[in-house]
Amino acid sequence: MLYDNSGLKRELRTVSNEVDYVVVGGGLAGVCNAITAARQGLKVVLVQDRPVLGGNASSEVRLWVLGATSHMGNNNRWAREGGVIDELLLENMYRNKEGNPLILDTILLEKVILETNITLLLNTAVYEVEKSGEDVIEAVVAFCSQNATRYQIKAPLFCDASGDGIVGFLAGAAFRMGAESSEEFGELFAPDKEYGELLGHSIYFYTKDVGYPVSFTPPAFALDDITKVPRYKNFNTADFGCRLWWIEYGGRLDTVHETETIKWELWKVIYGVWNHIKNSGKFPEAETMTLEWVGTIPGKRESRRFEGDYMLIQQDIVEQREHKDAIGFGGWSIDLHPADGVFSEKPGCNQWHSKGVYQIPYRCLYSRNIANLFLGGRIISASHVAFGSSRVMATCASLGQATGMAAALAKKYSLHPKALLQPPYLNELQTTLTRSGHFIPGIVPGDENDLVGHANITASSALSLTELPGNGNWFPLSISAAQMIPLKKGEIDEIIIPVACISETVLEVELRVSSKCNNHTPDTVLETWKFPLKAGTHWIPLLSNIRVTETCYGFLIFKQNNAVSIQQSDGRISGLLSVFNTENKAVSNNGKQTPPQNIGMESFEFWVPKRRPEGQNFALKFPKGLSAFSAEHVRNGIARPTNAPNAWVAEQNDGKPTLTLQWESVKAISTIILSFDADFDHPMESALMIHPENIMPFCVRNYQIYKGDGTLLYEKNGNHQTLNTISFDNPVYTDCLKIALQHPSSKVPAALFEIKCY
Repeated sequence: MLYDNSGLKRELRTVSNEVDYVVVGGGLAGVCNAITAARQGLKVVLVQDRPVLGGNASSEVRLWVLGATSHMGNNNRWAREGGVIDELLLENMYRNKEGNPLILDTILLEKVILETNITLLLNTAVYEVEKSGEDVIEAVVAFCSQNATRYQIKAPLFCDASGDGIVGFLAGAAFRMGAESSEEFGELFAPDKEYGELLGHSIYFYTKDVGYPVSFTPPAFALDDITKVPRYKNFNTADFGCRLWWIEYGGRLDTVHETETIKWELWKVIYGVWNHIKNSGKFPEAETMTLEWVGTIPGKRESRRFEGDYMLIQQDIVEQREHKDAIGFGGWSIDLHPADGVFSEKPGCNQWHSKGVYQIPYRCLYSRNIANLFLGGRIISASHVAFGSSRVMATCASLGQATGMAAALAKKYSLHPKALLQPPYLNELQTTLTRSGHFIPGIVPGDENDLVGHANITASSALSLTELPGNGNWFPLSISAAQMIPLKKGEIDEIIIPVACISETVLEVELRVSSKCNNHTPDTVLETWKFPLKAGTHWIPLLSNIRVTETCYGFLIFKQNNAVSIQQSDGRISGLLSVFNTENKAVSNNGKQTPPQNIGMESFEFWVPKRRPEGQNFALKFPKGLSAFSAEHVRNGIARPTNAPNAWVAEQNDGKPTLTLQWESVKAISTIILSFDADFDHPMESALMIHPENIMPFCVRNYQIYKGDGTLLYEKNGNHQTLNTISFDNPVYTDCLKIALQHPSSKVPAALFEIKCY
């Protein structure tokens, strides 16, 4: 083949695409964004400048995915993000409960390439923006180093989920970098210059014991004096990967343009740490260990933050402010780090929690001055302080789904993002999001198209809980413990509890609720009992003529007493949990949050669950029966426990739990959506941690859907997902549907949060 060798300037091969929507950035926010938009019918190009998807969750960085659940270390019960990120984490749990980040890479790639409406461009970096007007982007231009190809991608709508905001920056979108003063928004937690205005980057390493002696010669650039790291005594052979999140640096530098400088400094630290572990003589167990992996790109925390029509601030989080345009939520602590990172004398983080999850408004998800630009991931419109909470990956992923759905509506109605604030569009946005498994606390949008709202619902049984059987171990009250119980508005019925004492003592029991009914922070005492007890086993009756003013969870609290044990139960039921006033140092939970004065944070106790296989409920008797599991819950618009279980739960002895929907006339049904209990309280950290099961114990695995005449319409075996969407090629005409469930196990009754029909 002959080429033109005249010396004239050559041009790169250029491929032009024109699509409905361009998402730049293939982290979890971009992935959930693109998948959501594609499933709504948009033609999407997803541009990712790395060889894999997932961003900080990928095998290139290896940080675990977390969000509002916060390692189960805060009071945000059943707070794992729903929708697409829930689907991804459940799939990762099913295939990869050992937490191998390489497997997560494959799951993310598979989910994206199976969406035929997505064109995925890996190893492709945007470097230019073309505009058709001062405030409208017409195209982005990108380059793939692997195939030496230039891409010009045109669309009416764009989302920047790139982390550093390359599209927004080039387009002229308003942005900020560095912390705001406390005066600007009245944020008392705003940091001073000494603490620093930016969070830094981190790089992790993995180790491996090969079973024979391995030597290590450090590279010349390795840090030669480990004592330059104030926390050097914390290094050990057991911690690796993102447990060493505090190996952080760069908060005093330009975290966009000096990333390579920051990376080199982190490499110096990593190899210096390993030299210390291998060659200092203080870690003899390291003799047979080798360095298996070191990150080659840093995981970034903070750089640019772009301005929307609203800026999320500290008070939104702490006060749990309500927003009419809420489209998602957060729940991670306000987590700020010293700018000097690993070289700081200060603690590696400064985490302060709120009493519950908080709403995030849609106005934070688009640029205030570039008309067709959505904002995704950590660059959304938030102050530096609020960013400390909103920046974590599961929150970003969930907001990515909200943005993808907004893009679909904007395309449907030929609108720019801001126009969706108008009531009809906003309600449709919130409705379509909740229909897709997304959760918006405090928002239950009407869904006029859902046929279930007009059906007569009956069930073969509904659990009336008379007893959590005392068939488990006895739990010694070395710490205070509590059983969470759903309480209906009105008078509380009698509860009886079994206790065992090794000596004469006085047991103190409290009944508490949360000051906000949808929270799970037990900060309001309704009643206190003190029971003089002798050695032996006792059943204690709690005679309750107490009234509660609204439906909420009650916390039956057994105060710490070393002479007393409470019997546990092996029964697990959707919406019931035991919690403990204990510590979780990973999220700065010391049992009680006691912030300094004048930082705008609240004091309260932490009451957190134990991870399975622990975490059994406590044995209790309800002589009149606890009726909180009605079949009517499947159409209340809330598909997880909040102030109530919000689930239909069948009796355990019901041989074939069946829900029947009966209409007055024949309906044409094209889609059925079922929401099962895949345990929204489990954080499902994606890397490093090993989980006890690959399918959540509450999740219905097997079910059938029938017409009223007994015709089988659909059968599923081996389900492990929360959201099951069944679409028929041709509408089904019937006036009756029956959904038959199989109990997950002999100890877990079948539960269904929601059913929708269209």
